[in-house]
Amino acid sequence: MITSKRIKLINCDERILKSIIKGNQSLSETLELNIPENWTEFGEVIFPISLREIIKKPNSKKWWTFLPILIETNTLIGSCGFKGEPVDGKVEIGYEVTELFRNNGYATEILNLLTELAFDDKKVQTVIGQTLTDNLPSIRVLEKCDFKFVREFNDIEEGQTSEYEKKR
Repeated sequence: MITSKRIKLINCDERILKSIIKGNQSLSETLELNIPENWTEFGEVIFPISLREIIKKPNSKKWWTFLPILIETNTLIGSCGFKGEPVDGKVEIGYEVTELFRNNGYATEILNLLTELAFDDKKVQTVIGQTLTDNLPSIRVLEKCDFKFVREFNDIEEGQTSEYEKKR
């Protein structure tokens, strides 16, 4: 488990991911957490992919999904993690904080924790973060964590996207 002053990150294994996919009640019972409605916007796509990859390669779970928990209230506040194992020294990061908990600095803490975790692996030289170009709060989080703008491109599925990176 990885922690900061206010947040702990739980690395999801097969059991946790199956519980997430079953629904909030199952996840709450599995991890004994407070779970707000609509705690994830992206999970329907991400969690099954993470589960499939962890089943194929159990040792890769560090490079997939984490659950950020607000320590004070034992509440799930979103999801985060990596988009797979490092390739050519690079790993891509993803994070979301549910609307109820935004504007409290939690995304910044989450991004810093994940970046630190990535750089604990000597193979990782660069952490990449991508966000929609018009998602100014996400861009501010990346910039607060010392990520530098690299490029803007049109993602066929997502739309106009900005890419940032942080080097070791």
